[in-house]
Amino acid sequence: MDGIADMGGAPGWGTMHPPRQDEPVFAEPWESRAFALAILSNRVSGGNLDSFRHALERLDRAHYIDDGYYGRWLNAGELRLLDSAILAPGAVDARARNLRGEHVEEPPIPEPAKPDYAPTAEGTLRFLGTAPAFAVGERVRAKDMAPSGHTRLPRYVRGHVGVVDIIQPAGVLPDTNAHFLGENPQYVYSVRFDSHDLWGADAEPFELTVEMFESYLETTS
Repeated sequence: MDGIADMGGAPGWGTMHPPRQDEPVFAEPWESRAFALAILSNRVSGGNLDSFRHALERLDRAHYIDDGYYGRWLNAGELRLLDSAILAPGAVDARARNLRGEHVEEPPIPEPAKPDYAPTAEGTLRFLGTAPAFAVGERVRAKDMAPSGHTRLPRYVRGHVGVVDIIQPAGVLPDTNAHFLGENPQYVYSVRFDSHDLWGADAEPFELTVEMFESYLETTS
């Protein structure tokens, strides 16, 4: 929940393998530059971990899938710069065309409009002076809701009942933090679901644990 590398999922999804002892961190030199530029772009634009995740979610298919994992990071970084008016729309394309020898007019540099945001502490963990709303062993239901913006509530668990296995420390709520609407820290629960409840009687039998913020849950009674 607190790691920057968790922003965009696992690279090479579907083709993962144990790392070789001599395996480089990045397969190609451009990937390391894209990684650095994405992180720098989010910082320069006044963003946070959740705003970057939300930028990833807003990419179209070509920018999210066709450009690959680190291309996705680079595209999300550019979107964050556009969000905060650090870059003007079309500026990157115009600059790229000029670097290729074309002669096109580049848009003027806009007046930055970064969000009025500052974290209350480092990282995403926060201390709450109140008790958790749910207890270990309690049956809880994931709320059946469809937020219009960013959320970390998986669609496949919404409306389903699980059991609280662990009460995690409180963390910044991504749903509000991504939109700079406040940290709204909440306890996080490890909730265990049965695969048959989620996907039906024909599903492979296993149990799935999902980390869920308190406002994602409700009592079953």
